[in-house]
Order: sequence, then structure tokens, then C-alpha cells
Amino acid sequence: MPALLLIAHGSRDPRHAATVAALVEEVRAQRPGTEVATAYLDHCAPRIPQVVGRLADAVAVPLLLNRAFHAKHDIPAALRAAGSRLPVADVLGPSPLLLAALDRRLAEAGLAVGSPAARARTGVVLAAAGSSDPAADAATRAVAAEWRRTRGWAAVEVAYASATGPRVPDALAALRTAGAAHTAVAPYLLAPGLLPDRIAAAAEDADLVADVLGPSPELATLLLHRYDQARHAADTTPALTA
Repeated sequence: MPALLLIAHGSRDPRHAATVAALVEEVRAQRPGTEVATAYLDHCAPRIPQVVGRLADAVAVPLLLNRAFHAKHDIPAALRAAGSRLPVADVLGPSPLLLAALDRRLAEAGLAVGSPAARARTGVVLAAAGSSDPAADAATRAVAAEWRRTRGWAAVEVAYASATGPRVPDALAALRTAGAAHTAVAPYLLAPGLLPDRIAAAAEDADLVADVLGPSPELATLLLHRYDQARHAADTTPALTA
């Protein structure tokens, strides 16, 4: 069984690495016996070259929500520079498991997520990092549309903590214009840090603010699903012949 190499972005904020470590423990708890290693693109140790050399067989799983620059360029380039030809799993989103994790965090913040009536009165801001890649932002908007369709929220607006586009106060105002009686902000981010703190500070007018996705069981299940998909694809890919 190949190891699962979790590749995270990294951050100067120590809460980021602590969250990744907690997520790794949740993955190990769900799949005992599977070797799980962690490498970072930036800021944290160990970096990718420090890890891939000691793994005889592994599948790289990016801890990323969208296929933006890190997924398309940074991770493949870092693996190539390390002399690695490991199979690389797809990014995490979109997935119903991410919507379930968002539900979990809203419920933990005090929203009656299980009540259709409460959902119909509530408008939610899906607060993402934002990207210079239009396809990545389009993917986030598609997640917001699917979340509204499947849960029956009064409305779901997307806001970004960086890049261009609507900010959290703009999205909250749009929700109230759309008739939402209650408002909630759900960070579509994986770990604490600068951007989640920026979102929380901008959400002071919301009725409640959820936590980041963090080491949720749904996220661990999704990581394992992406790992399984990639290793099965690698097993069935015909070998190249001379």
C-alpha cells in the first residue's frame, strides 16, 4: 500500500501546521495501517524534497480546495525539482463532503442546520481566499450554488479575503437585500491564519461566524477518497513501452 503524502501550503501562523497535524491524525484514525506523511510548499517544515526521498512508494494528495496556481504549477514543479514522479491526486473540491463539513462548522457555531425552516431564513456567505485564476473562482461560485440548491438556504453569496471581488460586508449586504432574516459567514478555508482572521474581522455584522474547515472527519474522508482514486488510476495506467 503506498503512503499518503499530504502536501499542504504552509504558513507562518503556527495554527496552520497544528491543524494539518490534527487532520493527519484523523486520517490515520479512519485508515489504520496507512502510512501518512506531510510536506509543505512554503513556510513550514518539512519541505517536499525532504520527504519524497524517504518514501519508496506514495501518492501525493494536495491539501487544496481548488485547481489554482498551487495545484497547477507549484506542486508539480516542486515534485519535479525533487526528482519525484509520484502520482498526484486531484484537489479536494468540489465534493459533497466539503458541503457536509461546512454544515458541521455552522452547526458548531450555533446555527440550526438540521431545520429546513431555519435554513430558509438564513443567508450564508461562503468566504473563500480568492484567486487570480478565473476558473478557481468559478469553481467556488459553483460550490455556493450547489450548497444553496441542496440545503435550501435563503441565499448564498461568495466573498473573498484576497484578490478582487466582493468582500464579506458586500456579501452580507447582498444577503439582506435578498431577504435573509439571519446571516452567517462560513469560511471556505482549510486552516486558521491571516485570511480567516481577516474574514472574521470583516464579519462583525453577521449573526454568526463559523470556524474554518479544519480537521473535520469529512475532510479526512475526502483526502482518503482522493488518495484511493489516484492510486487506483496509477495501478490501471498502462506502462509505457519503448
